[in-house]
Amino acid sequence: MTLFNMSDLAVFATLLLISTAEASNSRSHACGSAHAASPPRITSSAPAPALAPALAPAPALSAESPENDPAPDAAMIFDVTMYGAVGDGKTENGMVELSAPSGIDIISIHGLKTCPPSYKPTEVQPIEFHSEAFLAAWDDACNHPGKSTLLVPNGTFFIGPISFIGPCQNNQSPKVEIRGTLKAPSSLKAFPTPSWIMFRQLQSLILTGETTTNTSLFDAQGEESWRHADCRHKLKCQFPTSIILVNVTNGNISNITLKNGKGFHMGIINSDNVTVHGVNITAPWNSPNTDGVHIGYSTNIHITSSTIGVGDDCVSIGPGSINITVFNTKCGPGHGISVGSLGKYSAEKDVVGVRVKNCTINGTQNGVRIKTWPGSPASKASSFWFEDIVMINVSNPIIIDQEYCPWSTCTSSKPSLVKLSDIHFTNIRGTFNTKSAVALMCSSSVPCEDIQLLNINLTHTMASSLQGGGHLSVKGALHRLEINGSSF
Repeated sequence: MTLFNMSDLAVFATLLLISTAEASNSRSHACGSAHAASPPRITSSAPAPALAPALAPAPALSAESPENDPAPDAAMIFDVTMYGAVGDGKTENGMVELSAPSGIDIISIHGLKTCPPSYKPTEVQPIEFHSEAFLAAWDDACNHPGKSTLLVPNGTFFIGPISFIGPCQNNQSPKVEIRGTLKAPSSLKAFPTPSWIMFRQLQSLILTGETTTNTSLFDAQGEESWRHADCRHKLKCQFPTSIILVNVTNGNISNITLKNGKGFHMGIINSDNVTVHGVNITAPWNSPNTDGVHIGYSTNIHITSSTIGVGDDCVSIGPGSINITVFNTKCGPGHGISVGSLGKYSAEKDVVGVRVKNCTINGTQNGVRIKTWPGSPASKASSFWFEDIVMINVSNPIIIDQEYCPWSTCTSSKPSLVKLSDIHFTNIRGTFNTKSAVALMCSSSVPCEDIQLLNINLTHTMASSLQGGGHLSVKGALHRLEINGSSF
């Protein structure tokens, strides 16, 4: 990425308030005790949706017998339009002002964080906006004793920041099926939170779309945000993540499209065993900080058969990531597939076990990259396999950068203390357009160890004028570099 990384949001993200609907599940809060929240107040300038008083449950659709009353534990479909959501492409769907409970959780890219020293549980906190109809449907689906599906049918639905929170009945999340288009507010002023759509504390979440149509779209309408040119140069500039999973176990995200994120398109944080399959993520090449998928403090995350073209990293793998795979995925435009950045903050957890395989990287700034900050605290990153990858007109196909510092404000001259070891680049072929096909910029304090380059065949796009150029760059300390069967 060029300017920001998802870990930065951990420090500068605004507080994400737990809404009245979330508080109703009687979860504990990170700071202070939860108090009874005020009832929702309709604030939309448009007429309120035709909902029964106090959001009485709308009739759900039985997945087995729509015409008969189903058994209490029968599979049910909870259609958001039955709760007042309007998919006409114009109506803002029941935006509700929710008073914040006096005890709040702080959600960051690292999950729950401790409250700042200045926080007082009795203070009035900023309000959070939710979509009333979507939350009402979610509440019924989450509390249904049998299998349930939250359905967003065909149509275009405008919704503001919203959080779908568990745990749900039998500790099983409803399936979330998106057939239509969801659009976010275009203005950053509509986002008191660091995310647009959050799924949190859920088991067996399935978020899926249509496989036969070009719908199932999450359009974050980020164009207005990108025009904030000063955000390209400020550490504290924050753009919302389009979809974020926090504390999700056994999740499956498939057959959806994410478009024009204000910031990162998808974040997977503090989660385990999540698969992202057949997902399309797209934003212009010059859209700042629009990473495709960011992973942090998570285990067993798998990205497969997806297409990602954005203005930053197609996939970024942050601190605390263990057993991550990226398979059969197309990347470009963007900044490639990256491990890091690592070492920006103290007490970061190690990264262990990353495999990137059978991928095509086209027209990107980098191919496969590992990046750590200079002057970083000590940590480790090891057991990486980058194999069977095609590079097409990539600037830096293979790069280890332990001097990563994208801002002019970086002043540290100390070496990175992130220890890199057991790194394999195998069967990588294609074209590049800069001086170095392979750049290994290691720390001078903690050497890179056990780096293998096997069957690397990379040709410069102007090969006829650069014969014998020698396109390997090495800097810093490196122990046990092996190069076999390679030409670059």
